[in-house]
Amino acid sequence: MNIMKKIAYGLASAALYLLSLLPFWVLYLISDGLFYIVYYLVRYRRPLVRKNLTDSFPEKTPAEIRDIERKFYGWFCDYIVETVKLRTISHRDILKRMKFEGYEQVKRTFEKGQSCVLYLGHYCNWEWVSSLPLTLGSDAIGAQIYHPLENKEFDRLFLRLRGRLGAVSVPMAETLRYVARCRQQQQRVIIGFIADQVPFWNNIHYWTNFLNHDTPVLTGAERIARKTDFAAYYIDVRCVKRGYYVAEFKLLSEHPATAKDFEITEAYTRSLEKTIQRQPQYWLWTHNRWKRTRAEWEKIIDPVTHKMKLN
Repeated sequence: MNIMKKIAYGLASAALYLLSLLPFWVLYLISDGLFYIVYYLVRYRRPLVRKNLTDSFPEKTPAEIRDIERKFYGWFCDYIVETVKLRTISHRDILKRMKFEGYEQVKRTFEKGQSCVLYLGHYCNWEWVSSLPLTLGSDAIGAQIYHPLENKEFDRLFLRLRGRLGAVSVPMAETLRYVARCRQQQQRVIIGFIADQVPFWNNIHYWTNFLNHDTPVLTGAERIARKTDFAAYYIDVRCVKRGYYVAEFKLLSEHPATAKDFEITEAYTRSLEKTIQRQPQYWLWTHNRWKRTRAEWEKIIDPVTHKMKLN
């Protein structure tokens, strides 16, 4: 079995590398073809996407919802080929296609000896945010929290992809140890959290209205920011044209240690909501974001201890 996994890894790695050598115009032709397969033939998660869009934008007409839906699937296929391109893209190309604005404020935070927590969403090409170390230079380490894949070989493949431009990938279970080590070594770091994921039942501590849904929100990034007093930033990404993105740093809290409970989480949620409402086709609508309900949570979890109720 291990041999088969290694063979599969080798084949996948080789295919990824060869595909990534193709110029963007060819990759986008592949994306256009993939769109028809995914949208019309496979119909990948179309009922879920339609429901998510309809429930999130009740003010929009069915025609407007269908338009966003088609644009989403077109971008989703672009995201796939753009992520493949990450395997061999040059520093010059990625700096041209993924620009960061407002870094001067982040740099001032570093100059004060303070590190940063960076909030992201599954929006535009979040994989390309791993190019941030090229902008950071020697100012700080660029790190990202991730969930390790069960398949060790493919986990190694994605780690190689995400770390190629200098980003350090930190398994979620090791986040606190990594942060503590950086503080002990007085090493400045900006550590990214994709915080629009669905929390596990016992990790739900906060609910808010998000895109017209009663939504449980991850609060781990806020807890770390408040405990360490790392400045909290949100990165507001927009697509300016096909294959070109601008990511703007926006301060959520300069000193999280003084913030109220869930204040930073709420600020992040509102910021992400505005980003999605501006260009809704670039969020990951295939994600079953609202599969947990408050009613189910109250049946399973003790609201005082936040532990599973005994049957």
